[in-house]
Amino acid sequence: MKPLPDDVLATVQLQFGVITRQQLLLHGVSKETIRWNAGRSWRVILPCTYVVAAHAVTERQRLMAALLHAGPQSQLAGATAASQYGLTNANPRGRVFVVVPGSQASRSKGFVTIRRSLLDDPLAMMRGGLRMTSVARACVDAAVAERSMRSRTALIVEAVQRELTTVDALAEWCYRLRPGDGAKVLPAVESAALGVWSVAEDEVLQLMGTSSILPEAMTNPRLSDPNGRALITPDLWLDDVAMAVMVHSRAYHSNGDQFVDTIERDSELVAAGIAVIGVTPTGVRRDPVAVLRKIEATYAGALGRARPAVRVTPRVA
Repeated sequence: MKPLPDDVLATVQLQFGVITRQQLLLHGVSKETIRWNAGRSWRVILPCTYVVAAHAVTERQRLMAALLHAGPQSQLAGATAASQYGLTNANPRGRVFVVVPGSQASRSKGFVTIRRSLLDDPLAMMRGGLRMTSVARACVDAAVAERSMRSRTALIVEAVQRELTTVDALAEWCYRLRPGDGAKVLPAVESAALGVWSVAEDEVLQLMGTSSILPEAMTNPRLSDPNGRALITPDLWLDDVAMAVMVHSRAYHSNGDQFVDTIERDSELVAAGIAVIGVTPTGVRRDPVAVLRKIEATYAGALGRARPAVRVTPRVA
């Protein structure tokens, strides 16, 4: 078979080795050439969509194929876009999620899920040669699709903590969705607005909020001693008695060095006269009442001593 024209090869290169039947025909490639190559020297990745090579298909080629299949106004969306922005808590689960204008139909084909939307996304962008929804929209759409509030909170908190988007932008997209969908994600956005840095912190914060004894806790405030020297940031902070609640998760303690670092962090706060209690997410899930009682007992004990001269600056998301 004769080689492809130079203009076709240029298009293939721009599209990471992917091209559609319609594009080939528009460039003068015959139907016979397409039929002969499809399944021989080309991979058929989606209907009428080809990878112009016989090697294994890459993730970037899958993403480009999904956009080409969905049409020129399509954008990578939901967990697919969120994962491309680097969010580790976004899990497309092998699917490629795409959003298209409301004039098109929602549908699924192969590994692609296409959803129509009437909502305009002015911050949609090109990233690495791929069209994607904005970070805020991608996060909220991905969170809506998650089944648990824990998973939604992990995704939203990660996006805010890493400063990929803002609480305001996330809240706006929640308000723009259908009320039922927005309501799924708003509690996670509210947790991010409080400044929590992890799902584990949020779980402990929610637990402490059920107490009739404890005051409202700060999340991850900046601390300094009377000389202005910065201290380790506590996960949760009760300012009236200068008490830190440190959330020690198994993920953070995956090796011995990290465990030693944690002990040293807690010791620095103790040396500054701060009352410190460590809790674990596992303990909170197994026996939340017992964990809460320990926190309350530590708080009661701290009430009986003079507050150390520790300065605190709230951290605002």
